[in-house]
Amino acid sequence: MLRLVTVPGMEPGGYRILIVGAGIAGLAAARALRDWGATIEIVERAPEPSGEGQGIYIPANGYRALAALGLGAAIADRAVHIERQQFRDRRGRLLVEIDLADAWRGIGPCIALPRSALHGILLDGVPVRFGRTVRAIGDSVTFDDGTEGRYDLVVGADGVRSAVRRLVFGGAGCRPVGQHARRFVVDVPDAEPAWSAQLGRGTAFLSIPIGDGAVYCYCDGPANAPDRALADLLDGYGEPVPTILRSLEAAGTAIQAGVIEEVVLPATSRGNVLLIGDAAHATSPNMAEGAAMAVEDALVLAELLATETSTATALQRFEARRRPRTDWVLEHTHKRDRTRSMPPPVRNVVLRRFGQKIYRSHYRLLKELP
Repeated sequence: MLRLVTVPGMEPGGYRILIVGAGIAGLAAARALRDWGATIEIVERAPEPSGEGQGIYIPANGYRALAALGLGAAIADRAVHIERQQFRDRRGRLLVEIDLADAWRGIGPCIALPRSALHGILLDGVPVRFGRTVRAIGDSVTFDDGTEGRYDLVVGADGVRSAVRRLVFGGAGCRPVGQHARRFVVDVPDAEPAWSAQLGRGTAFLSIPIGDGAVYCYCDGPANAPDRALADLLDGYGEPVPTILRSLEAAGTAIQAGVIEEVVLPATSRGNVLLIGDAAHATSPNMAEGAAMAVEDALVLAELLATETSTATALQRFEARRRPRTDWVLEHTHKRDRTRSMPPPVRNVVLRRFGQKIYRSHYRLLKELP
C-alpha cells in the first residue's frame, strides 16, 4: 500500500502553501499535506462546488492512490467495480476483452462513479474559498479581489486551462489533440459492470456504469466537425448505442461538449510554483489516468516536502520522480490514439490478435508504486 512517509525534513511550522484549484488534484494535495502541519489555503474560481453529474473511471493504480489518502472505503462503497474492459467494432462485435481483476492483480479494483460523488468525498472537511482565483504571482500572490498573500509554495492544480500556468509559464504547453468530445449520463438499468468502447472510423463511443442504473457515456470524433449531430456521428453503430441515444433524446439530458487538449511542458515548476494534475500533464482520456496521476502527484509532493530540507530540493526531486511516469502515460496515450486511427479492418485485426498484450504493456509501469 502507498503510504505517506515522514522523516526529518523542513519544519512545517510557519510554512504556507496556496493551492489554486479545488478539483481532484487540488483537494488530493490538501488532504495529503494537511497532516504535515503547514498552513494550507485553497482557492477555486468556480462559485460553488461542482454539481455536474458526469462520470469518471479510475484504474486500479488510481484507486490505490485514493486509498493512501484514507478514502478507499468511502469511494468503494459509492463506486461500481468494473470487472472487464471491452473493445468492439462499430457494429458491436467483440474484438478483445480484458479481465481487469487479473490484469491489476495485487493492486486494487478498477472503479467508476459519478464525478460529483468523487468530488464530494474529496471535499468533505476541506475548507475552500470558492469564487476566487489568482491575478498575479510574484514575490506575493494577488487575488482577483485585490487582496494579497505571501506563500512558501504555490501549487497550480487548476486544470487544463490553468491560470497559474498562464501567469508563471506564459500559457505554454496546452495544445489540441484533434478530437471533439461529448459526455453525458443516461439511465440503463442492469448494465453489466464493464468498460465498453465501440470504435468506428474516426469516432468512438464509450459506456461505463456508475451506479444506481446510470451509465456514463463518452463519444469523440474529429475536431473539425463539432456541430455534427450525435446521431449522425454515430450512424451505423450497433447496440447499445441506438438504445442509449433514444434514452438520451427522451430524457432531454444535457450533453457536455468540447475539444480535447493535452499539456506538455519541459518542466512543471518554476521558483516556488509547482503545477500538478491536468495543469501539468493533461492527456486525451483514452488511458483514463488523469485522476490517478493527479492523486499520485499529491502524495509524492507531500512525501517530499516532509523529507527534504528545502522547497527547491523537494521540487527538483518531485520532477525527477513524476516525469518518467507522466511521460509514460503521454507516450502510451499517443500509441492508443494511433491504434484507434488505423483503418478499421487493420485496427480490428490488431486488437483481436494483440489486444491483451497491448493493454498489459501500456499499464505495466503504472502497476509499480509512484
